[in-house]
Amino acid sequence: MSILIDESTRILVLGITGREAVSFTRDTLDYGGQVVAGVTPGRGGRDVHGVPVYDTVREAVAEHGPNAAVIAVPPRALRDAAFECIAYGIPLVVIVTERVPRLDAAQVVELAAREGVRVIGPNSMGLISPGKTKVGSVGGPAADTARSFVPGSTGIMSRSGGMTTEIASLLAQQGLGVSTAISIGGDPITGSSFASLLPLFEADPETEAVVTFSEPGGAMEAELVETIQKQGTGLRIVSFIAGNFMAEMPGVRFGHAGALVQRDEDSAAAKASLLRDAGVHVADTLADIPALVRG
Repeated sequence: MSILIDESTRILVLGITGREAVSFTRDTLDYGGQVVAGVTPGRGGRDVHGVPVYDTVREAVAEHGPNAAVIAVPPRALRDAAFECIAYGIPLVVIVTERVPRLDAAQVVELAAREGVRVIGPNSMGLISPGKTKVGSVGGPAADTARSFVPGSTGIMSRSGGMTTEIASLLAQQGLGVSTAISIGGDPITGSSFASLLPLFEADPETEAVVTFSEPGGAMEAELVETIQKQGTGLRIVSFIAGNFMAEMPGVRFGHAGALVQRDEDSAAAKASLLRDAGVHVADTLADIPALVRG
């Protein structure tokens, strides 16, 4: 099994005629994913790699019934695009767009929660269930994706899109594979967190371990620890937190927009200590991850 996506996932791409979307649409099709339609206002009637383009989400939903959407539109258009996907009942919305205004992101996340829609991102590269499908740009071209992501029993949740692939590649080199990998986004406000996604991995009989990758800043690790302490977990959880060097370089900005240290508890060292106290296996280096996953 997998979480959120599988072979039956029907993908709608908003902003499909943009350069980035044209590229990842091709990669997704090559990987075997079902990109059933795209939307770019004013470009209706065209196609991208054989995928029909519509002017509105309403038309695309009526004709093709997508159950996942990838949004790759300019930041100023993101809120309306996401609202439209939510209004027409698309249950999974993946936001690739970066530099989304925080108010817009907050409104999208709030509306999605109210309507029972799962949002991944903003500033996400998407998610993948190896050998089944991928949604978004994670993994790059199909041949590269197949080398890095092999089917297996380890889930990945990463604040960094690039590190999602790096961790999967490290696991593959050591004979381990991935059930589902999710680039959750590096912005301060995201639709999904480690804590909100963990129960989905818990419910997946194929997932035995989960790897998280994060950075200094934010409370996502604290929320994960609270969830583990309240509910327990049957999964082996391995975490890597980048940015220990920041303690020796005060004032230096690092990583994504969400990597903003405002309190001592936001530092990499403090997060590592908190996770260890909750029974999470914290990797000191990326190379340690496969051995910790094996246990």
